[in-house]
Amino acid sequence: MPLLQREGWPQEGAPKAFVDLHSHSSSSFDSLSDPIALTRAAAARGITHLAITDHDRVDGAQRARDAQIPGITVLVGSEVRTRDGDMIALFIERPIKVGLPPAEAIAAIREQGGLVGIPHPFDGTRGSLLLKEEHAELITLVDWIEGWNARLWTPGGNARAAALAATHGIPSVASSDAHSIMEIGNAATVLAGDPSTPALMRAALAAPHELITGRGALLARLVMPFVKVINAARGNQRIKPGFTYGEQE
Repeated sequence: MPLLQREGWPQEGAPKAFVDLHSHSSSSFDSLSDPIALTRAAAARGITHLAITDHDRVDGAQRARDAQIPGITVLVGSEVRTRDGDMIALFIERPIKVGLPPAEAIAAIREQGGLVGIPHPFDGTRGSLLLKEEHAELITLVDWIEGWNARLWTPGGNARAAALAATHGIPSVASSDAHSIMEIGNAATVLAGDPSTPALMRAALAAPHELITGRGALLARLVMPFVKVINAARGNQRIKPGFTYGEQE
């Protein structure tokens, strides 16, 4: 869909970054996308900053970052499974233990100097942190809320997330949540400048910005069960609560 100019957006010609803060590579148990191939595809589609946020792992993102693909900056992150739902950790170098209480997981991310986002907060089919009102206090502890998740098909889920972010003055972002190369670049956040560090990312999110709100490929969702079976056969399964990636389960 065409981008919508927002009040206060930088003048025409000012540097812009096209940022996807939520994507998955073959380091996730539910993706087969090589992280370097994923990054090349993102760059070809105009993404300038790609956060690879594999489930409870950072090794795929680190491999893509270290490849130094021209035209794109890879941000190392992880989709962290807490006791009560998922959160995005950004700018971390070590995986976070699975199954921590949300506040403890946030503290562990902050300990590494990382930023925290809440993905798909109202998706009843996935681990969504804000489905229960008792977790509403977490809003004040995070840096952004995913106001648009390209993979979310729950009616009204994205609109509800965007409204929550606006009500509480929390930056809202749009993310592809890509689990395949065909999905990368379907959604993104357009920020000012070069948000390649935690401080610059936080400042860019706080400034006026635009959201590109595309939809994920339905085919990618339909093949997900087969992807999980293939990865399980390769020994790549979801990490159990109480463990950190690399530990013996």
